Amino acid sequence: MTRVITMMPVRLAATRLPNKPLLNINGKTLVQRVYENVEKAMNGKTDIAVAAGDQKIVDEVEKFGGQAVLTDPNLPSGTDRIAAALKVLDPKGEKYDIVVDFQGDNLNVDPKVCLPLIEMVQKTDCDIATCGMIIKNEEDKTNPNVVKIVMGLKEGETEGRCLYFTRATAPYTRDPEKCKNQDLYYHIGIYVFKASSLQKMVSLPTGILETREKLEQLRALENGMVIRAKIIDKIKLIDEAPADINTPEDLENSLPFIK
Repeated sequence: MTRVITMMPVRLAATRLPNKPLLNINGKTLVQRVYENVEKAMNGKTDIAVAAGDQKIVDEVEKFGGQAVLTDPNLPSGTDRIAAALKVLDPKGEKYDIVVDFQGDNLNVDPKVCLPLIEMVQKTDCDIATCGMIIKNEEDKTNPNVVKIVMGLKEGETEGRCLYFTRATAPYTRDPEKCKNQDLYYHIGIYVFKASSLQKMVSLPTGILETREKLEQLRALENGMVIRAKIIDKIKLIDEAPADINTPEDLENSLPFIK
């Protein structure tokens, strides 16, 4: 039986919304709400733990009955944080086969999108699985803040190997008449790792393309690791609310939908 854990990297050092994980949102903290969303969606299919960058987060998670691991607050990324927490929970690498990286501010992201990604890691040769959506807004196609997945999908296909991730507009369609699928896909930052691939990735030096694009996943591609992605139709629990909480405006716009 494949053993899976969902890890939520959480830290307090957000500049746009200080102490974000501990903000009270209609009676519960943000970290508790996301944890409970994951718990409900996974329904026992995975263990769950918070990879915390601060003791206050550990205290809060344990207060509501969750599992948390304290990690170095100075770790450079969420990927490094979940890898560090995994070493505490599974020091010999014998307990878990697959690790889900689900961001701790994904208040309105449906954790069920992770389930087909877990299956992808189980059934294919990939080291990492992720997901994306078709870009429908024309402005997003040229927006460098909208990261694109370059995949060679035939018309009707929804899953394949990721050849590149970029902030540029790619791939370019040179001859539209001969190309039935001209969709562009934007990347959604949810990852499912083979446990061994997670530890490999954080042990690798920062890549040249990673540095250039400021996209951590390019480190994996530069070192021959296989990433596959599934194109999905829906990611939000509530269509009208922001997917995650990054700013005071996100929080304000989310409150009417939170019970």
